[in-house]
Amino acid sequence: MTITPATHPYGPHPSQIADLFVPEGEGPFPVVVLIHGGFWRTPFDRELMEPLAEDLAERGFAAWNVDYRRVGDGGGGGAWRVTLDDVAASLDQLGALSAQFPLDTDRTALLGHSAGGHLALWLSSEFQVAAAVAQAGVSNLYDAASERLGVGSPREGLGVLDVPATVEFLGGTPDEVPDRYAAASPSALLPLETPILLVHGDEDDRVPLSQSRNFAEAAREAGDEVEVAEFARTGHFEVLDPKHESWGRTLDFLERVLGRGE
Repeated sequence: MTITPATHPYGPHPSQIADLFVPEGEGPFPVVVLIHGGFWRTPFDRELMEPLAEDLAERGFAAWNVDYRRVGDGGGGGAWRVTLDDVAASLDQLGALSAQFPLDTDRTALLGHSAGGHLALWLSSEFQVAAAVAQAGVSNLYDAASERLGVGSPREGLGVLDVPATVEFLGGTPDEVPDRYAAASPSALLPLETPILLVHGDEDDRVPLSQSRNFAEAAREAGDEVEVAEFARTGHFEVLDPKHESWGRTLDFLERVLGRGE
């Protein structure tokens, strides 16, 4: 059964929208907030997460699939504050929608892929949530800058860029804008004080496995409860496939921390 989502704006910009997938039944349903990646750049959008949103809804979870303003989409270089404000505003809108739909927002988990993994982890430092999941997540922006992650990635209208995605997103290097890295990098915000699952493939050529391994070690030292699920012969995008084994591992985690709808 395919569940048709309803699109809801949470601001005036065309990118300030999210799709709500509500399962069949009375609920109330636990909620998984989905945040796409793309190194915080256009043209990537929430379509990347639609297969996971549909699968979640068919399994008894409401899914809130979020779009947001990105670099090149309303903020220019150093668009970090615009993006962070947007994903935070999307959660506020979700809370408002709980008066209209059978949502149990006390059972909300954040799930993001790649740069969306960064946003999910960052949001968990700002909001009280039941859990956070990062799929191939960029969890340490300092390392992402020094390792020049995102160099060679395309951006709509500009071709291939020769600037690290994190440097473009935050408007400078850690030495140039240290306060921005301290405010935006999940690695600088520990402990997050929520259960965390980090999902990563060992053949990821976009975001190295070390991002998850090193973050998990630091988070545990800070007192967080962290699980790391590594998958052999897995690259960057396989974790977005509901048929991939990593999704089964993610669902197990979500069911443990959220339960299911009534």
